Amino acid sequence: MSDTEYPFFFTWTAQKSARPIELTGGQGAWFTTADGGRWLDLGALSYQVNAGHGNRRIIDAVKRQADSLCLASPSTVFPAKVALAEKLLALAGPGFSKVFFCLSGAEANENAMKIARQVTRRMKMMSRYRSYHGASMGALTLTGDWRRPPFEPGIPGVVHVPDCYCDRCPFGKELSSCKRECATHMGEVMKLEGGGFAGVILEPVPGANGVLVPPAEYWPIVRAACDADGALLIADEVLTGFGRTGRAFGFQHWGATPDIIPCAKGLASGYQPIGAVIVHERVAKHFDDQMLACGLTYYGHPTGCAAALETLQVYEDEGMYDNAARLGPVLYDELHLVARRLEPVSGMRTFVRGLGLLAALEVEGAPAAAWTKLGQELAARKLSLHVDGKRGTAIFAPPLCITELELIAGIRSFGDAAAAAFGGT
Repeated sequence: MSDTEYPFFFTWTAQKSARPIELTGGQGAWFTTADGGRWLDLGALSYQVNAGHGNRRIIDAVKRQADSLCLASPSTVFPAKVALAEKLLALAGPGFSKVFFCLSGAEANENAMKIARQVTRRMKMMSRYRSYHGASMGALTLTGDWRRPPFEPGIPGVVHVPDCYCDRCPFGKELSSCKRECATHMGEVMKLEGGGFAGVILEPVPGANGVLVPPAEYWPIVRAACDADGALLIADEVLTGFGRTGRAFGFQHWGATPDIIPCAKGLASGYQPIGAVIVHERVAKHFDDQMLACGLTYYGHPTGCAAALETLQVYEDEGMYDNAARLGPVLYDELHLVARRLEPVSGMRTFVRGLGLLAALEVEGAPAAAWTKLGQELAARKLSLHVDGKRGTAIFAPPLCITELELIAGIRSFGDAAAAAFGGT
């Protein structure tokens, strides 16, 4: 950690509270720091390092592209751009026909919304309260969590609805007896709003807001509600895309095909800034004769396309999606063991949720001081993950190349840190 004053801002924090670490490199599921530390990265930095640190294939692909073609305008074509679009369409599945490139998840969601509004000629959008869609103004308005209120009223036309939070159902139901009100309520809100929605944007699994895995019927119910209203269904795969849940895209677990798929993060595993919006043919055909009023200076940048194309090949060659699916149950079992260690602590309840290599341990009733201590304990053990004391969650999203032994050792070390911070056996 460092108390040095730097000439740039740190994000999502008061500047005097920032305690950055200086990265020097990494390999696989580990990164290294300037003080000689070697950290197990159980959070994939900002959820993006799906392929792991120090992957030479991706690095070399960027270098080769920079040597051959390093600059391009949005209207130009080159092999990596074409091949990447074709690969993304194949991963998305039958019916998807066009890709819009961008630089980040926020830009992907902004342009997904712009496409939906242009195609439907409607303004209203629907999203959930426990959601995060990006830090630009439109994406922040779609966002439901604590990052939105400082910038309200935001853009007009956005309606928020309750979440698929089965451990803490907003409708007061138990999973065994509920009628999936979290999903059916969305159609009811559409009717109460007078209909006419351009789109409904949902993360297949809200990640940063607690890994809220929906019931199996959730997505098909929402798909039907969108069809009834004429709204487009947008699957925000920025965090869940590219193997995080054990499949190429999270929506593929539930058999409900969206109209638009914004993605980023794992697309190039963080090696270059790039995002994309994958568009179904039933939407894309609108622009055959109509202008697409979307554009970016660095649209389809050569080195970004090369990094993404090689990253997708790495996932395939090294079986990383299958590894995430295989290790998911290991992650949940180990987190349940941690939860049992904390159960004896009076006044605390624990919940474990997850899908693939995306999981959360929620600890209800722990004081703020305990969460501060947990951060200190994790730093002492050189473990990096996403800890949110205000919402009582620790979120795990390790690189998809992590081994079973690394994962088990990391979660058990986390368990020691949690027991020291919260009490327990």
